[in-house]
Amino acid sequence: MHEEITVHVVDMGRTNLYMRYLCPIENKHIARSTKTSNQKAAEKKAAIWEAELREGRYVRSPRVTWEEFVEDYQENALGGLAPATAYGYVLALNKFREYFRPKRVGDLTTHRMTALVTKMRAEGSAEAYIAGTLRSLKRASRWAHKQGMLVKLPEFEMPKQRTKKRMKGRPVTTEEFERIEQAAAKVVGEQAAESWVFYLRGLWECGFRLGESLLLSWDDRPGAIVVDFDGRRPLFRIPGSAQKRGTDELLPMTPEFAKHLETVPKRYRRGWVFQLTDDSGAPHSRSRHSVGPVITSIGKKAGVVVDERMKRTNDDKGRPVEKLVRKFASAHDLRRGFGFRWSRRVMPPVLQELMRHASIQTTMAYYVGQNAESTADELWRAAERESGNTLGNSKQKSKPRRKGGGHKTT
Repeated sequence: MHEEITVHVVDMGRTNLYMRYLCPIENKHIARSTKTSNQKAAEKKAAIWEAELREGRYVRSPRVTWEEFVEDYQENALGGLAPATAYGYVLALNKFREYFRPKRVGDLTTHRMTALVTKMRAEGSAEAYIAGTLRSLKRASRWAHKQGMLVKLPEFEMPKQRTKKRMKGRPVTTEEFERIEQAAAKVVGEQAAESWVFYLRGLWECGFRLGESLLLSWDDRPGAIVVDFDGRRPLFRIPGSAQKRGTDELLPMTPEFAKHLETVPKRYRRGWVFQLTDDSGAPHSRSRHSVGPVITSIGKKAGVVVDERMKRTNDDKGRPVEKLVRKFASAHDLRRGFGFRWSRRVMPPVLQELMRHASIQTTMAYYVGQNAESTADELWRAAERESGNTLGNSKQKSKPRRKGGGHKTT
């Protein structure tokens, strides 16, 4: 079996050349850096590695450097994931490196994982963010252990949230959205405002995630989410590569979003649906990492606060203090607003399809039964319709008192 292995030198567009082979057992490519950009030197290292693999002498050293581990992990473990998912794992590794400056993969220890949680909480990081970082590091540790890079797996408990709060923000209300629309020009400029207001209204009416919304296209193109008006009802054609759940599907379009798109004259229905510009009229970057902060800046200018928490920090004299941190409305809070509005209009299975949640449990947890006052309003309106009475106060009017103190005497 080992004699089937052939190691090739490949250029992956990085500083150093890589050597790679197709694993006959797992039927996937395994790559590692040659640590040189010289072709001949790289070929010599590839030949040595090939001989070790064929003879079964190659064993991963437990003293693999942190840089080697990260390179191998990105190439061999994250290569097949969606870019946004892979980016999340890389962010977790970067967070660990930021705190501990690891030199070797063996620095992924139980003690440091525990310290990581303490440091992140001290910075005021949300519990959901801490838990996500730990999950990513746990996966990376298991992969390193399986590859023979990490001798002992770190042991740690996943943090338990002290409250039942699930959302990092909250649904934006209609009044708040109108303020966001009005604030757009103050952030992006008058010339760019029209394109951004059209985009904001689109997010409000379609409920797409930020990255997905930037893939909306009038016509077919690789990886695009295509708006289709040819059938009886308008639909979205979504490739698996363009959405979080990773499956190809047709998605119904809400009537409000269809009407929003119909405001675009047919002669302009070419290319991307949302063509954002800057104040000079030039196209704005389509990266979600560029568009997202602009939307949050607009939410801040509109004064729409969706969450507040206390963050521990130091004052000018180095003394520990707690500071109030406000989270302003983002693109995802517009999606939350969409989900909440439709949760009042359709049954959970329909809402699940609209939100494109892989599990109905996600829909139920985030959007069904989350607003007690709105549910109470529905109950009272239903009762009023049935009884014909106005029920707004549970206290009944008392009968008029009799003269002389209200008590009948005998």
